[in-house]
Amino acid sequence: MKEWIWSGKPWQAFKNFAIVFSFVLNIFFIVLLIAAATMIIPALKEIAEPMVSGMNQSFTKINEAHIVRTVQIEDTIPINFDIPVSTTTEVTIIEPVPMALPTNFVLPGGGGTINGTVFFELPTGTVLPIQLDVMVPVRESVPVELSVDVDIPIEETELDDPFSDLRSIFGPLGNVLSELPDDNREVYRRAIFGSLRSSGDNPG
Repeated sequence: MKEWIWSGKPWQAFKNFAIVFSFVLNIFFIVLLIAAATMIIPALKEIAEPMVSGMNQSFTKINEAHIVRTVQIEDTIPINFDIPVSTTTEVTIIEPVPMALPTNFVLPGGGGTINGTVFFELPTGTVLPIQLDVMVPVRESVPVELSVDVDIPIEETELDDPFSDLRSIFGPLGNVLSELPDDNREVYRRAIFGSLRSSGDNPG
């Protein structure tokens, strides 16, 4: 071994030493990495995966949820319009109404005519038919009290975008965590035979 490293040439000896040192150093780091992986990866699988998966499921349920409640409305609505009224009706006189009508009096026996005026009054309680054609103004404020049932899907509100963004983050992250090894044995197997092999594969 000493002769292979030295070979009587300082530069060749340095290169040989560097190769051996690099190889040993790489082996050391690989062993260190595997040792760290045996502690970190199962912990991530056991702790982080349920947490991330639960958060992703929660965001999905929130995105599919509805805002359901009863809204009480108490307000006053102003009304301002005119109603045309055209109809026939009857009115009753509540007091005597004096009347004066011009009249022609014809004298009998060809005595001619006399123009005059007849004075009389309509007694209280007289019923008269009339034609009513008027515009009735309506100026009023109407109180409104309502109970309105509201059912709004979250996906139809502005909350849909942030929850969809969170699902797009935690969904793939949960899938990655679910693919992590379940125990140290699986960590060693993947480190030796490749992460794409399943536990039932024959490493060949």
